[in-house]
Amino acid sequence: MTDSGLNGSTTAEPALSYRQLLHIPDLRALLLATCLSRLAGRMLSLAIVLYALTRTDSPALAGWLAFALLAPGLVISPIAGALIDRAGGVRAITADMAASAACLLALALVDRIGWASTPVLLALTTLFSLTSPLSVAGIRTLLPRLVSREVLDRANALDTSIHGLTDIVGPALAGLLMGLLGAAPTFCVIAVVYAGAALGIGAIRHTHLAPARQRRLLGEALAGLVRVVRQPTLRGLAVCYSLYQVTWGALIVLVPVVTARHFGAATGEWMAGVLWAGAGAVGVIGALVIGQVRAQGRERQVMALGMVVTAVAIGPVAGAFGVVGLAVGLMLIAIVAGPVDVGLLTLRQRRTDPAELGRVLSVSMSLNLAGVPLGTALAGTLIPWSLPGTFAVAALASLLAAASVTLVPRRDQSGHA
Repeated sequence: MTDSGLNGSTTAEPALSYRQLLHIPDLRALLLATCLSRLAGRMLSLAIVLYALTRTDSPALAGWLAFALLAPGLVISPIAGALIDRAGGVRAITADMAASAACLLALALVDRIGWASTPVLLALTTLFSLTSPLSVAGIRTLLPRLVSREVLDRANALDTSIHGLTDIVGPALAGLLMGLLGAAPTFCVIAVVYAGAALGIGAIRHTHLAPARQRRLLGEALAGLVRVVRQPTLRGLAVCYSLYQVTWGALIVLVPVVTARHFGAATGEWMAGVLWAGAGAVGVIGALVIGQVRAQGRERQVMALGMVVTAVAIGPVAGAFGVVGLAVGLMLIAIVAGPVDVGLLTLRQRRTDPAELGRVLSVSMSLNLAGVPLGTALAGTLIPWSLPGTFAVAALASLLAAASVTLVPRRDQSGHA
């Protein structure tokens, strides 16, 4: 989705295939570390909800724990972005993976010794969240530095497909481990996966640190925040995509609650993982297909259409036809998630100054993902009141997101699409 080599109109060389992309130096190591870190994160997002539901039977606590896994990190993302620009993506990601593994081991310990009260759980999930922007933004900062602009959309499709792969394995594995082994062993397994991601990212060698800056850390963080707010594309993406992510945040709580009510607690844990795994498989297809499509200049339309389909899938389909409707709705939502994500990634990377990637992407991504913790907290609060009403609110969020795509300008400030 960049100027020249993307659609083949201005270059004689064919675009690289997915297999050829994997031969780019260090890209394979980055994708492996990305896969492991997202696998661990996907396992944890379901495991923490299942843990709250089985220990306290409280959708509200489940929603707030899922909220605590994300929200604190979003608040400090400007500082994380400045740190990425100073220390480099590799060091930032490694630090987050090590801290995440330590938090998971602490969760396992407090569960085992009987200290897992609500304040302790909220404190540990908050500590986990605080370093998360280092890897979330760090990965997306490294990617455009390892591939050329001509194949950035295809690399983004490959990166997005990893989300689908981890959505297949992560929830299914988390549900299975929680059902068979219990919470503490599951948290230990997730910690090991994070440690593996740290080792994988350490294999990257061909990266460079940003030049030393004269500003103080907080000054750089504030500059990144101001840059995102003033840049029309980043500002518009933050509004529309954060609304879209409210739907996904609600689903994090809705799926295990619906399966637990339909199948019972034990079987419901496993079925929640199965449903998310099926959605992940479909999501891989959507991401890889959009990577082959010439969508330059049409990213906005692709995103809006995907958001409308998401609203229909979670409202009339998932909300009205029980577990079967939920399964069908998740498949529809997952298949359009890839095109939505690839459109977002390519627009944001193409319209961001490479020298500001760390600061700008950290703030931008955190604003984009702000809807997830809001959705989890909202769903946890609304479910005891009305399950159909919670589905309706989640659908409305995606409709508002589709309408907000109009806030993203058709062209950047230099006049390029």
